[in-house]
Amino acid sequence: MTENSHETALNTTGPTATGPAVTETADTADRADGAADVSTNTPNETGDAAIPELVIISGMSGAGRSTAAKCLEDLGWFVVDNLPPALIPTMVELGARSQGNVARIAVVVDVRGRRFFDNLRESLADLEAKHVTRRIVFLESSDDALVRRFESVRRPHPLQGDGRIVDGIAAERDLLRELRGDADLVIDTSSLNVHELRAKMDAQFAGESEPELRATVMSFGYKYGLPVDADLVVDCRFLPNPHWVPELRPFTGVNEEVSDYVFDQPGAKEFLNQYTELLQLIAAGYRREGKRYVTIAVGCTGGKHRSVAMSEKLSARLAAEGIETVLVHRDMGRE
Repeated sequence: MTENSHETALNTTGPTATGPAVTETADTADRADGAADVSTNTPNETGDAAIPELVIISGMSGAGRSTAAKCLEDLGWFVVDNLPPALIPTMVELGARSQGNVARIAVVVDVRGRRFFDNLRESLADLEAKHVTRRIVFLESSDDALVRRFESVRRPHPLQGDGRIVDGIAAERDLLRELRGDADLVIDTSSLNVHELRAKMDAQFAGESEPELRATVMSFGYKYGLPVDADLVVDCRFLPNPHWVPELRPFTGVNEEVSDYVFDQPGAKEFLNQYTELLQLIAAGYRREGKRYVTIAVGCTGGKHRSVAMSEKLSARLAAEGIETVLVHRDMGRE
């Protein structure tokens, strides 16, 4: 999966748009600061304006922002690529005046708009003051994966200047660190292809109605590294490893024999019960804070036996509690 870092300065691709395409001019940029003062709650000529739902897509160059944006476009969102952050409130206000024709807006914000990026924090505060529902999706990837992608398309990183690709990546990480911390959803695309990324976006946004909270339960092996997009990490290495039981070694935690072995160990069932109760408290707090997505990483040594068995049970418990849950076994089958 690659991403062209030198796309046009502003590109509107949303299929639901009824008005003319938005294009950036020097005059538009000059008016950016004043545009943020427009209220999104102003009634239109036919009655009260319906404020559109807003998703802001950002993240590392080469991590798949364009793919994520195209996925939302296919789902019927009005997508604006590389919109200066100061113009986001104006875009929302235009959607509010569309008489329902633009009910969902996705905006791609990235370092290509460097001189506007400093205005993002102010725009987000403005949207919050006007009670606009907004979510931030952050596309993440490892340095190695990003370097391979830029080298495969023979493109420089937009921030590398006269330096190396890794210099540009480091500068971008520093610039986006605060935004990543504020993200509602972080997707690590290091090991994802285009189709797998689209599947993740579909899983989060394809539903007609948004659940209160969506959880991804991911088993993993510590020897392959921690998942960078994990919100919570669970360590199952305190349980005996089925790898050392010859008749269980070929199987995985999905198999009943392995699962029974894991949960027959002292502390396994108690851990599952108590951690499920803890997650109920955390989920309630996430809902109060407006957080809609959580990734729970469950680890063991190789990501084949204990973490898989625990993830299967944990995801079933969360689903029984009414939390929409996606189960992923990241490292199963790598051995």
